[in-house]
Amino acid sequence: MTAEFPAARPRRLRRTPAMRRMVTSTRLHPAELIMPAFVKEGIAEPQQVGSMPGVVQHTRDSLRKAVHEAAEAGVGGVMLFGIPAVKDSRGSAADDPEGITQRALRDVVAEVGDALVVMADTCLDEVTDHGHCGILTPEGEVDNDATLERYVSMAVAQARAGSQMISPSGMMDGQVGAIRAGLDAAGFSQVPIMAYAAKYASAFFGPFREAVETPKDFGDRKAYQQDPAGPRGEALREVRLDLAEGADIVMVKPALAYLDILREVRDTVEVPVAAYQVSGEYAMIEAAAANGWIDRDRAIMESLVAIRRAGADLILTYWATEVARRI
Repeated sequence: MTAEFPAARPRRLRRTPAMRRMVTSTRLHPAELIMPAFVKEGIAEPQQVGSMPGVVQHTRDSLRKAVHEAAEAGVGGVMLFGIPAVKDSRGSAADDPEGITQRALRDVVAEVGDALVVMADTCLDEVTDHGHCGILTPEGEVDNDATLERYVSMAVAQARAGSQMISPSGMMDGQVGAIRAGLDAAGFSQVPIMAYAAKYASAFFGPFREAVETPKDFGDRKAYQQDPAGPRGEALREVRLDLAEGADIVMVKPALAYLDILREVRDTVEVPVAAYQVSGEYAMIEAAAANGWIDRDRAIMESLVAIRRAGADLILTYWATEVARRI
């Protein structure tokens, strides 16, 4: 039996900053944060992403500086997205040893070594001229199994370039198992896989597509990314399949609109769970703050605490370095 008012006064534990700090149960740590970073081939200066204030398409040199700063702040990892000068239908730059992603991986590893975990997105949307995450059939559909072959080649190329984790995000059936087998066969059995296990066909990805220069007429990804209102239990089924295929970490993407899914996944699995605070989440807070409608710093921290509280062990966020310095 618990006490009731007036004996029970929950406000007692909220009265002072020291009291609130002592009893808090949700804490952020810099090592839990992963910084997504865009690097573009063939540019001389960093290019501002219009819909993401403060985020740029890096040059190789500016990327080195950014990851050095992230490492100094204690950020846990960096996720690279390479944008090649030339894109084609099969994403040839994806597994080219001299492709922008592989060169950037070598640059970053040389800059920071093991100070943070260096990884890159293992998907084709940044490198294909049609903007989809896989190889297209003549009818324009994504060919799941042909795409797996490209993912394996891409993953091995990234591992050879120094990627310390492979991160398949295309939501192809069987992608984790195919990549695990390919990495093991190529001598990279020690490289872990962070699977984008529950990734939704979300409107919150819009600014990202500007950042990686996805064609505006690419269509949609509803045939392979999950429906936000899809079958009950679908996310957990995807997560279980990825774990059975060898995933070491599983991810929910986006984060804030899917905190319920994040909690379900955290309560179900025994591996680390990541969540991606995506470009639209970032852009909304930045835009509202720029208009004076919300307190920017408080909104950033509140959004990250919510993601952490819902069960994320790792958070991909474009504010990673800024927040790491603050906490």
